[in-house]
Amino acid sequence: MSLSDYTHTLTQAVSELSDKHSYEGLFHQYKDGDPLPSGKSLRRIVELSREILFPGYFGNSTVHRRTINYHIGVNVEELFGLLTEQIQAGLCFGLENTPSDNVIKKIPDRDTAASIAARFISKLPEIRRILATDVEAAYYGDPAATCFGEIICCYPIIRAITNYRIAHELYMLNVPLIPRIITEMAHSETGIDIHPGAQIGHHFTIDHGTGVVIGATCIIGNNVKLYQGVTLGAKSFPLDENGNPIKGIARHPILEDDVIVYSNATILGRITIGKGATIGGNIWVTESVPAGSRIVQRRE
Repeated sequence: MSLSDYTHTLTQAVSELSDKHSYEGLFHQYKDGDPLPSGKSLRRIVELSREILFPGYFGNSTVHRRTINYHIGVNVEELFGLLTEQIQAGLCFGLENTPSDNVIKKIPDRDTAASIAARFISKLPEIRRILATDVEAAYYGDPAATCFGEIICCYPIIRAITNYRIAHELYMLNVPLIPRIITEMAHSETGIDIHPGAQIGHHFTIDHGTGVVIGATCIIGNNVKLYQGVTLGAKSFPLDENGNPIKGIARHPILEDDVIVYSNATILGRITIGKGATIGGNIWVTESVPAGSRIVQRRE
């Protein structure tokens, strides 16, 4: 059998796949000067950010104190160029996907993107400062950990929380799409799903990590520890008059300082878990929990 024997079948498939009704809502049409963010470039941006934030642990392992200024300078320069390009693409995507009723859309220029990229880079020292507290929390929260270096090299929470803290800053700078791509990269890498819109305080850690979900409107205080399989999610969504979910409302939990949530607990809705509370494993929580409470499975 040769290709010609299948020509009719292949031609029919091409025709059906090219029908505009087939790809409606699934097709991004290229426009000159209106790029789409690149997964490859964003992966490099994450790599560079990790190299800058944890020098020697990610990227070039031969960095020492005499050359660190040079290495960080080179990485920041590359990061700035890539980030400017990708932010511009993200802004174009956001513009394209914004309702256009009586609005004249102007393609975002490179200067606007460069300004946002520079503002993001100015936040990197603060991101490093708070990541240092996350490393500390992971180390002191795990008796099996031998040193901070092991935490940085091996623990999935550090990769996931680094991506989240990078993405959250871009989210706060109103960059469309890119923050979500960056956190989904960590989701694929670690099994930890943190929406970039969530607010997470210092000294945050997740033990083991796999299967954790943190929703977009979650607010998490300081010194909070989660275990694997925890879901901080929403209950069923309120609907508008057309039966569509109402977006932009606070629908995920608030965890105050010093909360511990053990494995496979599910906490749903805009409820508050009070300061110092402990939620046991395999618990379903849909009502607020007072400060200092201990919620565990009831023994029959």
